[in-house]
Amino acid sequence: MNKIIESDLYRVAGEVSYKAFLARLLKDPCFRFLFFFRKAQQTSKRSPLGFLYHQLFRRYTIKYGIQIPKPVKIGKGFLLLHQGGIVINAQSVIGDNVTILHNVTLGNTKRGKFIGAPKLGNSIYVGPGAVLVGGITIGDNVLIAPNSYVNCDVPANSIALGNPCKIIPSETATLGYINNFYSGEV
Repeated sequence: MNKIIESDLYRVAGEVSYKAFLARLLKDPCFRFLFFFRKAQQTSKRSPLGFLYHQLFRRYTIKYGIQIPKPVKIGKGFLLLHQGGIVINAQSVIGDNVTILHNVTLGNTKRGKFIGAPKLGNSIYVGPGAVLVGGITIGDNVLIAPNSYVNCDVPANSIALGNPCKIIPSETATLGYINNFYSGEV
């Protein structure tokens, strides 16, 4: 198991062990999807094992309703808590220790002030139903509240909520929301 998959396992299970890996791979659809997403990113379709990883990644994309294209750059300790309705644009960039819940969209815009796709920093919690659109930058330690529409930059140590987006400064924005923080050592 490589370090990036270990970091994802640690975020979901709180430990890194063969037993935890098998339990999560067999029982947790979000971890299963993420495992095959990472493997499909790391392997070529031309190798027999790579072909298998790509096919399983495609199968779980459809089965679980999670659309994360392979070009998306995702840091260590990524956590999907619930399956379904997750759509992330291929140009998005996601930092370390990010948690995303169900019905979240990270989309791009093709016109206006913020052309492009979102860039998320580290230690971010994105609540269910949140929509982040455009070439916006979300700083570190940010909580995006459920059902929020975020189309502006959000500074570090903040809470973003509502439609239109309101930003509330908070040094403890993600306290209690980012569990099993992966620091690089297990």
